[in-house]
Amino acid sequence: MIKHIVCFKLKDNSTENCEKTKEVLMSMKDKVDLIRDIQVGIDFLKSERSYDVILEVILDSRDALDLYQDHPYHVDVVKAYIQTVRSESIAVDYEIEKI
Repeated sequence: MIKHIVCFKLKDNSTENCEKTKEVLMSMKDKVDLIRDIQVGIDFLKSERSYDVILEVILDSRDALDLYQDHPYHVDVVKAYIQTVRSESIAVDYEIEKI
């Protein structure tokens, strides 16, 4: 299994904007059938080195990750929205034991 993690710094990290971003990311739960589990969190510390929102997705395999990256809902809705609100992002993908 694969864990895909992305952290986002938002141009406007107000509570409202962070909540809207969380809502958009979580909308993949019922729209992208490749996702086995999804969690989205909002940072509360607001330190200088903090990112504002984190996305964690579990997928079955590397092939599933590739398909997820190109999934129409992920690309046309989620990525399109994120491009308008993020100032930067970082990601890590790694293999995990089956859950």
